[in-house]
Order: sequence, then C-alpha cells, then structure tokens
Amino acid sequence: MNNDLNNERRGIMLVLSSPSGAGKTSLSRELLKKNKKLFLSISCTTRPNRPGEINGSDYYFIDKNEFNVMQENDAFLETAKVFDFYYGTPKKPIEEALSSGKDILFDIDWQGTQQLMNSLQDDLIKVFVLPPSAKELEKRLLKRNQDSDEIVKNRMSKASNEISHYAEYDYIIVNDNFEDSVNKIESILTAEGLKRSRQTKVRDIINDLLDDL
Repeated sequence: MNNDLNNERRGIMLVLSSPSGAGKTSLSRELLKKNKKLFLSISCTTRPNRPGEINGSDYYFIDKNEFNVMQENDAFLETAKVFDFYYGTPKKPIEEALSSGKDILFDIDWQGTQQLMNSLQDDLIKVFVLPPSAKELEKRLLKRNQDSDEIVKNRMSKASNEISHYAEYDYIIVNDNFEDSVNKIESILTAEGLKRSRQTKVRDIINDLLDDL
C-alpha cells in the first residue's frame, strides 16, 4: 500500500488574484514551471490576445456568441466581465482534474473567485497578491508595455476596488520580492495538501496502523 499521503489526496484549486500589474501572472508562470503537479486552469475569454499569448495555452479566445452559448448550457464554473470583456472557467475539465488528484491554478479576479466559492468551496484555496505600493503598481503596468496610457490609468483607478476584496481570501502576500512570494505560495500549497480532509487514503492508513499495533 502507498503510504505517501500527499500523493493520495483530492486535488486543490489554488486561486491567485490581485489588481492588474501586481504580479500574479508572473507568479503563476513560475509556480507552474517549478511544480510539475500543478496545472493551469485555462479560461475562455472574449478579449483579443496580447502579444505572445497562445490560444489553448494562455486562454481559449472565443467570440461573444460562443461564450453566450456555453453560459446558457451551464458549461462554466464561473464567469466575469472585466474591462468590457468576458471570462469563464470551463467546468468539466476542472472536476475531472480534482477527482484524479491534480492541483489546478486559477489566475482570476475577485468576481470569479466569489463564484468558485459558491460551487467548490471545499476544494478552494484563495491567495490575494498585493503590490508593495501604488507607485510600484503603476511602474509595473507601464513597464510591461502591453496597454495604452488610457488603459493603464483605468486599471489604476480600479485597483482600490479590487484590493477592497482582500478579506475574502485565505492568504495575503505582498509581492515585493518575487522569489520570496513564489516560496510562500509553494508553502501554502504544501500545507493545504496535507490537510486531513483532502487525504483520501488516510482512513485506510490509520486502520492498517491500528491493526499492526
């Protein structure tokens, strides 16, 4: 019998949320690179792809009509409208992954997180990532050179509303030092995976131990 409890458990839904520019996407990429048992939840979106983004890898880029059909068929775990575009997490692949013991990483905002809380609360671990300062947040948004000055201004104006939802999350990380932030999130994932409620074989192991005592 395999007595490695951490390999005999139900999967975890690890949510990373933050105001745009705080670093959650970079953190997500590093976590996925370091942890081969962690897989990215790929969302559908109606927004156009940014430079370097690949359909089916970063997002499923679909039009609004296709999105509406999926929503009507209850095919999403959560949906959100962000900056005039729609996002949604397909339901079926997530449920299959959790049942097989895979950990799934979600790079979503507070709206999507609230909806996940209503459907799969027991599988959910929520981490909110903060920038070290408003000045640093604006610097990061400008540095990535993906959005116009007007869009950067809009993202900054909405940051306070996004940050106001911090209390809905289990853990808060200030992303001042990138490597330190990655290590903290890895520690959270390890500890949560060892919870008794997630270890599907713990009863069998306890019974075997008691039989031998």
